[in-house]
Amino acid sequence: MKSLFSLIIVLIMSFIPHSQGFILPELPTDNGDGFIVIAHRGASAYAPENTLSSFRLAVEMKAEMMELDVSLSKDGIPVVIHDETVNRTTDANGAVSDFTVDELKVLETGAWFSEDFAGEPFPTLKEVLSEVKGEIAVNIEIKSEAVKNTAEGGIVEKCLQIVRTLGIEKNIIFSSFDYRVMDHLNELAPDLPKAILYEESQSGNLLPSELVKKYKVDAFNFSHRQFSQEWEDDLKVHGIPFFIYTVNEEKLMKELIERGATGIFSDKPDVLKSVVENL
Repeated sequence: MKSLFSLIIVLIMSFIPHSQGFILPELPTDNGDGFIVIAHRGASAYAPENTLSSFRLAVEMKAEMMELDVSLSKDGIPVVIHDETVNRTTDANGAVSDFTVDELKVLETGAWFSEDFAGEPFPTLKEVLSEVKGEIAVNIEIKSEAVKNTAEGGIVEKCLQIVRTLGIEKNIIFSSFDYRVMDHLNELAPDLPKAILYEESQSGNLLPSELVKKYKVDAFNFSHRQFSQEWEDDLKVHGIPFFIYTVNEEKLMKELIERGATGIFSDKPDVLKSVVENL
């Protein structure tokens, strides 16, 4: 009975216009189909993740957006790396925050993936954004370990300075699992697109629409494993853009597109693009 009642509410609400007000980045390679192909850490199935080679390949594959992860070096420079440590993706060990940019620059960053990428440079955020400026939209994910309680002088402010200096505000969306980032963005750049990455311990029992409203964000990002019918109904009723990670299987890509995903993060943007074009 409860599920029937929920279905009736969804059907009724689907005919009610919503004042959405959600903003998303402009896509330099938008093909107009309303779906966004997102290269996860670049084309990371084919090149070492979060490197210039991976991002260049994403551009070559005509992905509409690429996602990257940002932390801070010891000397406070935004650098592009996923993990809290350099252990997995370089030839060194230790926390990212224990290395200055100059020290990170001498690390071997590509050989772990393939000897073909030996000598791959460790990228800063400014280098990456300068490389792809005007060619692709970028999802900048702020890593939790670099976030402080105050916005002033923190990683969000530093990333915003780079984005504004390069003049690419219209092609950027920020995201994070750390909800303090949403507060900092609302304080420092309320007009720029931002997406909350679902993190259970900070969310309580709130539905996606309640989190979106609470943190004043424009999109809801989450794992395909978390995509319940309740969430699907809630997101659709409120007209909320939602992005799902990380999907590399064609069958699952098709299923999520049919369920209304606004975009999908994939290590294989070429495969995702082909699936979208052949639906």
